[in-house]
Amino acid sequence: MTNDLPEDPFHRRLHHIAPSGLSGETAQSSGMERRAAISGATVGSRRLWMGQAHVAPGTVSADHHHGDSETAIYVVSGNPSFVFLDVDADEPREVRITAKPGDYIFVPPFVPHREENTDPDEEAVVVVARSTQEAIVVNLDGLRWGPTGG
Repeated sequence: MTNDLPEDPFHRRLHHIAPSGLSGETAQSSGMERRAAISGATVGSRRLWMGQAHVAPGTVSADHHHGDSETAIYVVSGNPSFVFLDVDADEPREVRITAKPGDYIFVPPFVPHREENTDPDEEAVVVVARSTQEAIVVNLDGLRWGPTGG
């Protein structure tokens, strides 16, 4: 039996990343702090990015999208809201999904959105997984679809 895996010793072992090993050297949006755990830079990942996002009490992220990356979000703590423009409605309308710990959110590629934490006291923490090696964050002037949003 032959092994079709490349001869790359970096990808032939498991990597353990403790909370203290998360990296803030990743794309950011105002109002949020993203911390990379699994990425090309941290473990040599080729097709996956995973990390945490922290939204401080009473803050709102910039409007943004994640390019052609699919994004999955798991809510660890707090009650973050995810806001997007429903363009399938008769008239485009802003939609707010308020999540709680244990909930999952899926963000399709190129969908403009923002995260909010309206709680004045508790930080919201989520785990984020993306289908691209690095965290793509394209900040926008608004939630409208288009090359620049807004």
